[in-house]
Amino acid sequence: MKRIRLAAPLALLLFSFSAKVTEAPPPQNFCGITNVAFKVDEEVSFSVFYAVAGIYVDAGTATFTSKLETLNNRTVYHVTGEGKTNASYDWVYKVRDKYETYIDTATMQPLKFVRNVNEGGYKKYQNITFNKSANTAIATDGVFKVPACVQDVVSSMYYARNLDFSKLRPDDKIPFSMFLDNEVFNMYIRYLGKEEIKTKYGKFRALKIKPLLLKGQIFEGGENMTVWVTDDANHIPVRVESPLVVGKVKIDMMSHANLRHPLTSLIKRR
Repeated sequence: MKRIRLAAPLALLLFSFSAKVTEAPPPQNFCGITNVAFKVDEEVSFSVFYAVAGIYVDAGTATFTSKLETLNNRTVYHVTGEGKTNASYDWVYKVRDKYETYIDTATMQPLKFVRNVNEGGYKKYQNITFNKSANTAIATDGVFKVPACVQDVVSSMYYARNLDFSKLRPDDKIPFSMFLDNEVFNMYIRYLGKEEIKTKYGKFRALKIKPLLLKGQIFEGGENMTVWVTDDANHIPVRVESPLVVGKVKIDMMSHANLRHPLTSLIKRR
């Protein structure tokens, strides 16, 4: 299996939970999912805590913003995710990452993806255009055949926020495909049910899910990550936990602005 370098601040929150699995392809109607979860100018920020020997340190931050723009005469959501380690943690593993996706507002399908990362001295830049009529991904390294409903690493997070969890039962899997590093990965999210969770922000009623992780230099792989998203119409992540190859990481939502719906899942603010 291909090893992919991913930084904790963004990799967890971007649902970069890809691995080759024997799943059925996503149903075709997933191509036309409607955005009911977020609106233009939404901003959600997170703090990243890293632990070794049970002691957590404030290691970094991640922020996601959405804007409304036009790309090739199509109206798109331009979603940007930026992650970085705090200055006091840079000497351990310095991260300066930026991911961008341009999502067709009519279909919630990505049309363009940009990845610009600097992780511990490892640098990579990618600029990918998705041709939906030809089902291809046009990258620097060539043209690759992709499924009709393929997502990128950022659009997959916003796609997942728009799933109708009310129709799921605990242990159900939601499969979909993602294009990353010139490969198509068949992936899934496993729904575990509802649970109350206490975070640095407050206490929430949440939906508990486990995404499938790709094994690499940071993650152990498998279903080791747990994500809690708000049990309301926003479906924003409020807590992410995962073991790493060394130590473990916890990520909490710390601030939000311009949510589409009231944060009714919040039980008590800290």
